[in-house]
Amino acid sequence: EPVHGRHLRRSSTSRSRVLASPTVTESSPSAPHPALPERPPFVVRARVLTPTSDGGTTFHAAGIVEVDATGHIAWVGPAGEHERAAKRRPDAVSASGGSPSPVADLRPLVLLPGMVDLHAHLPQLPNAGLGAGLDLLSWLRRYIFPLERRFADAGDAAALAPAAFRAFAAAGTTTVLAYGAVYAASMDGSFRAAEAHGIRAILGKVMMDRLTYDEDIVPSSILDQSVRETEELCARWHGAADGRLGYAVTPRFAVSCTAEMLHASAEIAARTGAWWQTHVSEDPGEIAEVARLFPEALDYVDVYDRAGGLGRRAVLAHAVRLSDRELARLVETDTRVAHCPASNLFLASGIMPLARYLEAGLGVGLGSDVAGGPDPSMFSVMRVGAYAQNARRTLLGESFTPLAPLDWLRMGSLAGAKALGLDDRIGSLEAGKEADLILVDAGLTAPVRHADHGEPPHEQIDNDPADIASRFIFRAHPDMVRGAWVRGRRLDGPGLVSGA
Repeated sequence: EPVHGRHLRRSSTSRSRVLASPTVTESSPSAPHPALPERPPFVVRARVLTPTSDGGTTFHAAGIVEVDATGHIAWVGPAGEHERAAKRRPDAVSASGGSPSPVADLRPLVLLPGMVDLHAHLPQLPNAGLGAGLDLLSWLRRYIFPLERRFADAGDAAALAPAAFRAFAAAGTTTVLAYGAVYAASMDGSFRAAEAHGIRAILGKVMMDRLTYDEDIVPSSILDQSVRETEELCARWHGAADGRLGYAVTPRFAVSCTAEMLHASAEIAARTGAWWQTHVSEDPGEIAEVARLFPEALDYVDVYDRAGGLGRRAVLAHAVRLSDRELARLVETDTRVAHCPASNLFLASGIMPLARYLEAGLGVGLGSDVAGGPDPSMFSVMRVGAYAQNARRTLLGESFTPLAPLDWLRMGSLAGAKALGLDDRIGSLEAGKEADLILVDAGLTAPVRHADHGEPPHEQIDNDPADIASRFIFRAHPDMVRGAWVRGRRLDGPGLVSGA
């Protein structure tokens, strides 16, 4: 499926500004949340903006999303059409066949699909924003390995993981693919935190046997112990919470893993149906070190190919500097890539030639890569990605059509779901999918607010979906996500920044 949305469907062609109505005004930053549904079933009225599975985008200026008792989207469309359909149904029957729920009117807030973060590091979140200007390997040694060494047991996970999941939800992320540390106990604790929080999470204990920061493990036992712990965690958590939780077998990267560990990790993933995640082609020094450690390999991607790691369940982070051969092989094997532009610029690793990759047919979604990326918000990642691609066009003279705001929105949601093989369940607001959605306050993205000078308290926001998406990306506000749901159950997190 292409990232570019080829067509836009509106339920209304009106260009009127919603905030011009005296009965519909944007809430101020200090106002409390409107009454938000806590669990399914429910029906909400709002502006609805979503990519669709056919490659398009749908926008309803006055839309309805109905969520059934199982947490699936039973109906989505214009409010008027929903009202007409309700009148045609027998009394006391909803679109899902159950008792109708009262409509929660959340206008003029915007409903979007929940964002999908394809690459993050749970124990690194406290160091977000630290280490600017260092190269990757120096940053790992100075900031990251010492931090991950302290993420050792269930108590460490209990202290950090719940707050991390709240932070992801507050940023609008409802699905996260993340690395833990090398310790099984903290990984188990992180899964327990995800289970309790309600986020959709695919997690994995980091595997490292060529080098490690675990000072207590016997070097000769690293491989066998890491494989055993990975298998036990995968058996316990892959598919848990009725499929909301998943396991990703996680060899850190080729610099820290022997060929034996890479092969063993890929075999576990293939045998269990788990995901397989690692890093590739991020930094020039890293690429040179991989070539030194694996002289028999054709290139960096070939190291993972020889291990059996490539395929549609594999997500490789970064891929900034792929050769033509590497790109063709990833496309051939249907391997997916997490594009992490904020991290790549923060650590001066490079700028992915995204247009070249998309033209070749590579499956690409977005990743925050916290703490390499300084912000867990996927909207911030979209912004940096757009700037980075413009830099390639202007500084390198590359000729390509840049992604538009709605394309970036798709990449942060439906394209990420597709990279995980979950696009039949999540990534867009379409009937039959699970109700992973977020509620966003477009008014908080306005460059000028007039809360002290009468209504409307915010600059009026036009009903143009591309403009709404552009403001979310280029003027993202830390409080703009007012609610987040997975399977229709509201997540803790949104509102914590301001206390709203």
